[in-house]
Amino acid sequence: MIAYDLKCGRGHVFEAWFANSDTHERLTKAGQVACPVCGDSRTAKAPMAPNISTRKGGKRPAGEENLRRDGMAVATKGEFEQASDIWQALQRIRNEVEKNCDYVGERFAEEARKIHYGESDQRNIYGETTAEEAQGLREEGVDFGVLPWPARKHS
Repeated sequence: MIAYDLKCGRGHVFEAWFANSDTHERLTKAGQVACPVCGDSRTAKAPMAPNISTRKGGKRPAGEENLRRDGMAVATKGEFEQASDIWQALQRIRNEVEKNCDYVGERFAEEARKIHYGESDQRNIYGETTAEEAQGLREEGVDFGVLPWPARKHS
């Protein structure tokens, strides 16, 4: 088994386990490795630090067997259940944000500045921005947050 830190085309970094490097290459080329945050299948290896196990014998606790798909260890059963709970919470957050905030799309940084400087009425907004624009907002003291935005499930 081999673990890679991967980065999607939108900049999200995540960890994935594969049976071997050939399996990683095959699944990536087939577009079967997707970002768990946004669903983007344009992934590449990201820089990573080594992971050293501190468990004696390297064995998982009882009941923590790996769940597998296409030769890739996706997660342990406990990790999968925890990830599922987190994913559902993120979906609820997305629903609340969409219900209670104005979507401003790629104009997020511009609109956030207008609100911050009193050029626009105070209101809750959401949208997209680049990492550089977000850094500029932070430097100007504009109050905002970044949330992982789960992709909608397709029917």
